[in-house]
Amino acid sequence: MTTDQRTASGALVPTLADLVERALLLVRRIAPADFVQLVARVALAVPFWRSGVLKWDGFLQVNDTAVTLFSDEFMLHLPGGPYPFPAPAAFAFLSGSGEIVFPILLVLGLGARFAALGLLVMTLIVELTVPEGWPIHLTWAAMALGVMAWGPGAVSLDALIDRFWRDDRRDREQGGQTRLK
Repeated sequence: MTTDQRTASGALVPTLADLVERALLLVRRIAPADFVQLVARVALAVPFWRSGVLKWDGFLQVNDTAVTLFSDEFMLHLPGGPYPFPAPAAFAFLSGSGEIVFPILLVLGLGARFAALGLLVMTLIVELTVPEGWPIHLTWAAMALGVMAWGPGAVSLDALIDRFWRDDRRDREQGGQTRLK
């Protein structure tokens, strides 16, 4: 069957399948997978980074506001609760650290799947703390799961390292074969 069908007047009319195929090609040109993966990494990193920079007074020094939030404001909404966070200073430090380190790794695409897992765990804790924020938390979880499932894409240090190791391994294997001859 041809890709175009003739009407009674003889004009060419594209089939529905042709229109869908053209639309898919257009979408793929506008949003190539590697670009989408980069955007997802940055979009996930931004809210955590912005929250993280507010928790610090200096190098490895969490500010009093962050500790106060974890000791007085934030509560874990678990069955029978809400419950206060245990060790609020430790949670403030861990939260602030994760909100700085994981977004940096994610944007660079270095250990991106690990960083996305870290932000997914943080998202789950945030959801237990602020359950009414579930629509945005669901979005964060979806982005983190996407990075974990499909990786950071070609625009990442992970991809660069993978290409380097693959080239190095291929060179060693080829070198070993030529030595055997």
